[in-house]
Amino acid sequence: MTQHPTNPKVDAFMERSEQWHAEFVKLRSLALASGAVEDLKWGQPCYTIDGSNVFLLHGFKEYCAILFMKGALMQDDEGLLIQQTQKVQAARQLRFTSVDEIEAKSEQIAAYLSDAIEVEKAGLKVEMKPVEQYAVPQEFEARLDNDAALKKAFEALTPGRQRAYLMHFTEPKQSKTREARIDKSAPRILDGKGLTDR
Repeated sequence: MTQHPTNPKVDAFMERSEQWHAEFVKLRSLALASGAVEDLKWGQPCYTIDGSNVFLLHGFKEYCAILFMKGALMQDDEGLLIQQTQKVQAARQLRFTSVDEIEAKSEQIAAYLSDAIEVEKAGLKVEMKPVEQYAVPQEFEARLDNDAALKKAFEALTPGRQRAYLMHFTEPKQSKTREARIDKSAPRILDGKGLTDR
């Protein structure tokens, strides 16, 4: 397996990282040994194969992790992969809280990295849940029933944009907050824009 050179942008990230520095150093060495190419994307060390993102390293308050972009398709006989939230369809995490834990599991981690690369090389794709399977909050349904232009504009959006809006609208527990989100998003929908489009 060819070990690719380190990326200067990731060197800088490593120098800045404080909380999980030792853990990141260990995970990085395993990532580089996997044969993936190192880059910095979304402010995190990201590892690619033939230009496609395969996994990245990231840290949170309670843990640091390797995030596998297509983790849902990986072999996980030991049940170590974690789905961050119900909304995350493709990605899965391996979480760690110490260098000792990473060292003790280094063979397993290397096997997971290798599996992630094989999934990418095989060109496998995660089947995303169709939009029809997402809950449409009653507030939004009522709005669409009473506003033909909004309904038409929403139906004209790509499935990915529709999904993002539906997840955004169903998140709040209170009806009032859901309505406020719908009000705020309606002009964007009418403009044919997604939730995060500029």
